[in-house]
Amino acid sequence: MAQIVNAEVLMVDLVPKVTRTDAIQSFVSQETPILRLTDADGQIGTGYCYTIGSGGPAIVSLLRDTLLPLTIGREAEEIEAIWRDLLLATHATAVGPITSLALAAIDTALWDLRCLRAKLPLWQMAGGAKSTVPMYSTEGGWLHIPTEDLVTDALAMRERGFAGSKIKIGKPTLAEDRARLKAVRDAVGPTYQILVDANQSFTLAEARRRADMLATFDIGWFEEPLPADDVGAHVQLTAASLVPIAVGESLYSLSQFKDYLAMDACTIVQADVARVGGITPWLKIAHMAEAFNVAICPHFLMELHVSLTCAVPNAPMLEYIPQLDDITTSRLDIQNGQAHAPDAPGLGIAWDWDAIASRSVAGLNATIER
Repeated sequence: MAQIVNAEVLMVDLVPKVTRTDAIQSFVSQETPILRLTDADGQIGTGYCYTIGSGGPAIVSLLRDTLLPLTIGREAEEIEAIWRDLLLATHATAVGPITSLALAAIDTALWDLRCLRAKLPLWQMAGGAKSTVPMYSTEGGWLHIPTEDLVTDALAMRERGFAGSKIKIGKPTLAEDRARLKAVRDAVGPTYQILVDANQSFTLAEARRRADMLATFDIGWFEEPLPADDVGAHVQLTAASLVPIAVGESLYSLSQFKDYLAMDACTIVQADVARVGGITPWLKIAHMAEAFNVAICPHFLMELHVSLTCAVPNAPMLEYIPQLDDITTSRLDIQNGQAHAPDAPGLGIAWDWDAIASRSVAGLNATIER
C-alpha cells in the first residue's frame, strides 16, 4: 500500500452539444469537478462528478477546504475506511447532493488508483460479471423534440442495434404524451423497447392516469413519475401500475434505496454513481437490488457506468448520453448496440489534460499536499 501524498482539483464547464429539456428543467451546463490523487509511489488516480447547471463551485469548495485535507496521508487502499470517515466528517450536510457528489469524486479516484495499481480494468476489479451491456438512447427523446424527430431517432437507434429509446413525457395533457408515444411505437414495432421519463413532474393521481395509458404501448418503464422523497406515493403507484416503476437518479444514499426496495416502491433502481457518493456505495446498492431480484439501470455517466454495469449481474441496460467527448481522447466502444467495457487498467477513461486545462474555470483550481 501507499499513502496519498497529493490532491489536485479543478472544474470544467461543458455545454451540452444538443438541447436537453424535460418536464421540469433544461440541462444547460455540465459543471464537472475533476480530481487527481497521487500516492507515495507516484501512481495517479482520477475521479470526477458533475452537475446540470449549478452547484459545481460548492462541490469544489467542499473538496478543497474539508475533504481533501482529510484524505492526504491516508492509505489509498483503505477505500471503505476513507469513505466512512469523510461521510462522518460531513455528517451535518449529508445526506444530500453536494456532499455525495464531492465524496464520489474522491471515491472514484481511489478506485481508479486501486485498479491501476492492480493492472486491472474497473469492470473486472468490481466484479467481472460480463464484458458487454446493451444500450438504450436518451439523446433523441427530449421533451422539446418534435414527434417526427422522435420517430426518426428511434428508428436510427434500432438500426444501430440499440435495445431501446427513452422518451421524455410530461406534456400539459395526456393526449399529447399519448400521440408522441403512439407515433414511435407504430414506427419501431412491438419488439423495440420504449422507456419513458417524467422527471418527478406528476401527482399520484396524474401518474396513475398516465401509467394506464403507458401500458397500452407496452412501455418498458415509467421513470421518476413522482417527487423522489414521496416513498409512500411510489408504493401506491407501483402496486397499481402495469408498467415497471424506475427511480434513483434523485436518491443520494444506500439507505434511501433500501427504503424503496423494502417497501416495494419501485421495480427498477437507477443509482447514479456520482449522486450516491461513488463506486463504493453504488456497488452496495446494486447488490442490495440483486437480493430483491430488482435490476439496476444507472442514470447518465455512460463512460463510467459501462464498467459498473458489466461488474454486476443485474444491470441489463446502459443509458446513452455522451458526456465527456470534449475532455477525453477515449470513446465508448459500441458495437451493434452493445457497449463494451474498457479493458485498460483503471476507469478506462483517457483524459485530455490539455483540453481540461484550457477549459478549467478560473479560481476553482487547488492543490493539497502532505
